[in-house]
Amino acid sequence: MTGPTAPDGPRRIAVIGGGPGGLYAAALLKRLGPDREITVWERNAPDDTFGFGVVLSDETLGGIEHADPVVHAALQRAFVRWDDIDIVHRGHTQTSGGHGFAALGRRRLLEILHARCQGLGVRLRFRTQAPPAAELAASHDLVIAADGVHSLTRDAHAEHFGPRVTPHRCRYIWLAADFSLNAFRFEIAETPHGVMQLHAYPYARTPDGGGASTVIVEMREEVWRAAGFDAPDPAASIRSCAAIFADALGHRPLRSHHSSWLTFRTVVNAHWSYGNTVLIGDAAHTAHFSIGSGTKLAVEDALALAACIRERPDLPDALAAYEAERRPVVESTQRAAVASLRWFEELGTYVDQPPRQFAFNLLTRSRRVTHDNLRLRDAGFTAAVEKEFGCPPQTPPMFTPLRLRGLQLRNRVVVSPMDMYSATDGVPGDFHLVHLGARALGGAGLVMTEMVCVSPEGRITPGCTGLYTDEQAAAWSRITDFVHRDSPGTAIGVQLGHSGRKGSTKLMWEGIDQPLDDGNWPLTAASPLPYAPGVNQIPRALDRAGLDTVRAQFTAAARRADAAGFDLLELHCAHGYLLSGFLSPLTNHRTDAYGGPLANRLRFPLEVFDAVREVWPDDRPMTVRISATDWAEGGTGAEDAVETARAFVAHGADAIDVSTGQVVPHERPEYGRSYQTPYADRIRNTLCVPVIAVGAISSWDDVNSLLLAGRADLCALARPHLYDPHWTLHAAAEQGYTGPGAPWPAPYRAGSRTPPTGRTDAPRPRLTLG
Repeated sequence: MTGPTAPDGPRRIAVIGGGPGGLYAAALLKRLGPDREITVWERNAPDDTFGFGVVLSDETLGGIEHADPVVHAALQRAFVRWDDIDIVHRGHTQTSGGHGFAALGRRRLLEILHARCQGLGVRLRFRTQAPPAAELAASHDLVIAADGVHSLTRDAHAEHFGPRVTPHRCRYIWLAADFSLNAFRFEIAETPHGVMQLHAYPYARTPDGGGASTVIVEMREEVWRAAGFDAPDPAASIRSCAAIFADALGHRPLRSHHSSWLTFRTVVNAHWSYGNTVLIGDAAHTAHFSIGSGTKLAVEDALALAACIRERPDLPDALAAYEAERRPVVESTQRAAVASLRWFEELGTYVDQPPRQFAFNLLTRSRRVTHDNLRLRDAGFTAAVEKEFGCPPQTPPMFTPLRLRGLQLRNRVVVSPMDMYSATDGVPGDFHLVHLGARALGGAGLVMTEMVCVSPEGRITPGCTGLYTDEQAAAWSRITDFVHRDSPGTAIGVQLGHSGRKGSTKLMWEGIDQPLDDGNWPLTAASPLPYAPGVNQIPRALDRAGLDTVRAQFTAAARRADAAGFDLLELHCAHGYLLSGFLSPLTNHRTDAYGGPLANRLRFPLEVFDAVREVWPDDRPMTVRISATDWAEGGTGAEDAVETARAFVAHGADAIDVSTGQVVPHERPEYGRSYQTPYADRIRNTLCVPVIAVGAISSWDDVNSLLLAGRADLCALARPHLYDPHWTLHAAAEQGYTGPGAPWPAPYRAGSRTPPTGRTDAPRPRLTLG
């Protein structure tokens, strides 16, 4: 569509806040309706701004170009462009190219938008506090609240917008240097007070070689206090920052513009509009500066809002469409931003990584830049990281072998344990042979069974498998024999567990966690607490005799697993089952030696581990699956997970399988791509122990990225292997890999080439105006 037609819809529009989002929304809506009366209220002066440089992506610039060529042309003339990122740590500089940044001064951006608004006839009221949003809403057709992270509009109508503001653990300060860097620069300073980091990039250049750069200094709150930055002397803080990062600054000073130390806050709103008032930019959502998306999101909000108002003259429909369009994009960006800011919060756990791996880890921290993406941007840098990691020539990281005790895994892919609920009296049948056999033929380095129960009363459902009879062991031998004979090089592992308070329930597809209609068996647990009060039965708390019985059941099952030919044994201490129930304070209310502090809650799971390790062959590895967080207030968290892992490793665990949640029904997981992997990362880089990462890892690119960054040693995938039993072989084919890490079974070799696919067209620009 071209040409600003005179639309229906809002005629009188008030914009609260004269930042980039508010100004650009005003300009676009005025272009769409020249006879509209649009007023922008900005409490500061025109040239008064916070922050220095603004980075915009090519995607955002493309949207601006189609919607407003005048603004786009002015931005193009003002931009500084560069491709490289420099990462400086312990005297080493790693440079990665091909990233394509564009930045300009925030003041210059505002000047461009001021001029555009004034040229279109938008009324700009500077040094003027906007009337309350409710008052404006009564006298205007539309109120756009672009009043930032501290939005008065959002706060005044909190009961309607439903804001949730989460503060984070680092302090940071926006500063500037009067010279132009050649690249985006990250520099790490290990000081006597702790680790500090610098984020810096150019935003202005002059013909004589001068210019300006944004400089952000960030550190954990406790480091900030220890360094004395909490003292009420901003000038001294700025001088100290310049001294700490003197090499990066060429021993030049730093300058401030009303700069102060801040704590980043993530803003989320349940609703973005109320009546005829709508939130955009930081008033609606925030994204950490380390992914440079605050201004980008605000400008894209303005584009989408203007487009929706144009397309839908009915204002409620337009505002609903705007939120429906933007919310998924914003939530994805916020997930990436939170991943990035948490990476910097935990920076101290990564400083001992090899230089190139550290750089790769930093570059991929948000999960938006991946191994494959980085290889396209800078093949030389990525190849150097792969070589340092130990990849054989022409071998993706996921096909690099790994040894655990006497077990050599030919690749880093694990078929995650998945309950099939298809056994009869605990005996695995033909279904299990086909299910596990197909995934073994599919190329994974390690195929794990579902949770195999150690007793009849330790089953979750009547369809769960067991290893408490010789008949069950013989049936498992049939499966392990098939894997070892027909898929040589594939390892098969058994996961032993006991359902605890989550037992005696229906098959998953008949009613997950719902008790059986009849035939229920009695449950045991750490404490007499039902999984869902009023739904599930109350378990009996294990006494001394019961503890001894359960331990003996695990030991007997481990002996049968050995006889059945399993290559690896995993102890299931996660997901709210019996041993997990001892670990979580939400499910363990004991007052004896097995309850209370974490050391006591660990006691029984460690006793079981020791008993199993004693009978499990010394040359075969044992792993432990844990829930690293309960995702619930008062439950276990990341610090507990590290200590739990530390204890199991001290007792002989060869790797920790790091899952999360499923301990209590009122959990609130932070779902998203690879959402559980930060917990594996934390354990691995704190304790320097092998970990298995799980949790919405769905692509081979994610697997390669996690491994190469040093966040995991193995990656376990569940649903992708349900969708595609040959996921690993297909990943090899798609990467052009034909080496020993993913050999195709002889009968399948004719299908080892990737089938051709059709082309797809790129989406049309969101808003196009002549």
